[in-house]
Amino acid sequence: MAGTKIAWFCTSCGFESPKWVGKCPSCNEWNTFADEVVKKGNSPSVPMQAFKEKPKPRALTEIVTGHTQRIDTNDEELNRVLGGGLVYGSIVLVGGQPGIGKSTLMLQLAMKANGKVLYVSGEESEEQIKMRADRLGQAVDECYIYTETACSTLIEEAKKLQPVLIIVDSIQTLYNPMIDSPPGSISQVRECTAELQRFAKESNIPIVVIGHITKEGGLAGPKVLEHIVDVVLQFEGDQNYTYRILRTLKNRFGSTDELGIYAMEAGGLREVSNPSELLLSQHTETLSGSVIAASLEGMRPLMIETQALVTPSVYGTPQRSATGFDLRRLAMLLAVLEKRCGLPIGHNDVFLNIAGGIRVTDPAIDLAIFTALISSLNNIGIGRNICFAAEIGLTGEIRGVSRIEQRIQEADRLGFEVIYISRSNLKNVKTENLHIDVRPLSRVEDLLYEVFG
Repeated sequence: MAGTKIAWFCTSCGFESPKWVGKCPSCNEWNTFADEVVKKGNSPSVPMQAFKEKPKPRALTEIVTGHTQRIDTNDEELNRVLGGGLVYGSIVLVGGQPGIGKSTLMLQLAMKANGKVLYVSGEESEEQIKMRADRLGQAVDECYIYTETACSTLIEEAKKLQPVLIIVDSIQTLYNPMIDSPPGSISQVRECTAELQRFAKESNIPIVVIGHITKEGGLAGPKVLEHIVDVVLQFEGDQNYTYRILRTLKNRFGSTDELGIYAMEAGGLREVSNPSELLLSQHTETLSGSVIAASLEGMRPLMIETQALVTPSVYGTPQRSATGFDLRRLAMLLAVLEKRCGLPIGHNDVFLNIAGGIRVTDPAIDLAIFTALISSLNNIGIGRNICFAAEIGLTGEIRGVSRIEQRIQEADRLGFEVIYISRSNLKNVKTENLHIDVRPLSRVEDLLYEVFG
């Protein structure tokens, strides 16, 4: 008869301890340990059989690259994020807020795949999934729905079906009967993910797993969960807007700089191949406080509208609010504006918004935000045919940004007539075949003279 024991796990990083401790020795977080009953029995581990023969040490010069085979998902945005498609035998973790569209995206993937797909759901019934599939489009015969939460049973059915892809919704609903902890606990999530990984490697079948997130926005479960999987994708967006962004947090088979953009519609998620035209508002009149920035999300250029409102403060303490932009970065730009340009902004309320409901961390939008603040303060409109791409330093210098040619080409393609950049970026720009006027700036004082006269 196997014995039982109680173990303490850190809910932040998954560190195991035989007793409760106040501070985790692994991640240094306080009061994160929770007890779980662990049942000792036969090891649930499955022996690795991926290699038909034992691997031998090989010289680095003898290894040939470029033979990694990928599965086309028939989704250009998802292929872009994955680095060209799903790799055979890989395990992909997709996280995101509740209701953001993770299950919809995965069901669309299952219905588009070429071959048998096993869609395992522990959260919804077969009827609920069928209703969503009818809303998304015509259901296909090659998509098999399986409502099961036992990890071992799931693997046995997958061995019989031999699908080209397995989708699990979600990892928090799976459980291993050898562990007494409830589904979703740290030990269950860790063991079930490891068991799925072993099956993916031995069967060469890619597995996509949906994971929950915590209230802080991180993936729920131990940090070891992210180390086990090959790819970690984050599906994010504002439920009040139609846009959804699929980011890569980890990718063993490709770049982490790519991102995919979708639009949530009545018929499901639609791929957005040209997001700049959708993110920009359609009004053509010149408005104060509205400025276009040539941003870069991953490897993709985006033209984003930044909106600022500067108004006299009614109360004693001025308000500072930013939506889609770092509030501390805004405070720095306001300090530079008051110190280097001499504009009285300390007694004004400042509100900043990135139109479209997306969050931008690219420092190249600094110049656009700086211009929008001055425009709103002085009630001077900026033409809709002008855009900006530069970073601003604390001394008031306008600094260069990466991939400036790609930003300028995107602005030229969308019909912008003028783009302001840093003078340090000018040497890297070839303007022979462009129709846009590239104007360099060195300091914020030059911005006041060139743009506002």
